[in-house]
Amino acid sequence: MDGNGKAVSTTTLQNNQAPPTPAPQANPAPAPAPAPAPVPAPAPAPAPQQPQPQPYPQPAPAPQPAPAPPAQPNNPSSGGGSVSTGPGFKSGVSYSPYNGDNSCKSAQQVAKDFTKISGYQVIRLYGTDCNQVANVLAATKGSSIKLFLGIFDLAQVQKEAEIISKALNGDWSRINAISVGNEMVNKGTDPGTVIGALGQARGLLKSSGYSGPIVTVDTMMAMVNHPELCKASDFCAINCHAFFDGKTPPEKSGDFVKMWVDKIGKATGKTVVVTETGWPSQGDRNNVAVPSPQNHQAAMSSIGGALPENVIYYSAYNDLWKKNFPGSFNAEQYWGILGNAPSA
Repeated sequence: MDGNGKAVSTTTLQNNQAPPTPAPQANPAPAPAPAPAPVPAPAPAPAPQQPQPQPYPQPAPAPQPAPAPPAQPNNPSSGGGSVSTGPGFKSGVSYSPYNGDNSCKSAQQVAKDFTKISGYQVIRLYGTDCNQVANVLAATKGSSIKLFLGIFDLAQVQKEAEIISKALNGDWSRINAISVGNEMVNKGTDPGTVIGALGQARGLLKSSGYSGPIVTVDTMMAMVNHPELCKASDFCAINCHAFFDGKTPPEKSGDFVKMWVDKIGKATGKTVVVTETGWPSQGDRNNVAVPSPQNHQAAMSSIGGALPENVIYYSAYNDLWKKNFPGSFNAEQYWGILGNAPSA
């Protein structure tokens, strides 16, 4: 899974895990930009910590997109696969509304992107900048898709909660859950600060009529080390990427992610939702973890087979606005399931 509400990192640093980082602040962004990554990610733990992936300057053309994950629900646009709030959905995917130059995508661009996104019950957004909540609501209107919204900047909880409430205008039926922060403890924020922000958001959203799940999202390792994050949330939400482990080949990704889901579920007694997981289709190898379209496909198939529900894949499209840094394996932009966005 960023500072003004931008998606961050999709990946997370956890014992050999360096998740994709939050997005850098987009110029036209109305809300806080996630870019100044509080220390995503695309998004979204076991061995020694690695530096967190950061976005790349002028990314090279993306490779041919690998097929979408196997465990997909009915096509939302067909009216099938409806899901209630919180856990219980089959699969979801994350989406970020930024152009390659970090500017905000227009409502028309977002709508164009969603003409290619199908088969998911849940769409995860990380923040509220770029009018993304209203734009994605409009782009998915008439479908059974539900949104997993995010308040990204803990210093702007009230502002972001107001943006969300205004966009929903009293109708919360299309919301699956709302997160407060993305991998904040993994990046060094005190757990108490995160829990305080979560409580603040809960009160503000409740006063606006929202009664659904509210959680904080962090890496699997942060959740193991700080179970209070799960306790304060309505379910446990973890970002978990086998690629950053460095010891897990793509065909074993499902086993890796499921191991963490089972471990955290047993330790906390709560349902665990994987809010980021995937595999890059381009970049440098991380020991046995090699980015390629074929390995991306193998990893997605493995994850879908091991975890047929409560998984949000990272991410819908390649995030060409991101930049790499040592430890991101030059893969930060290339986690997209569908390759480059139609609006790119």
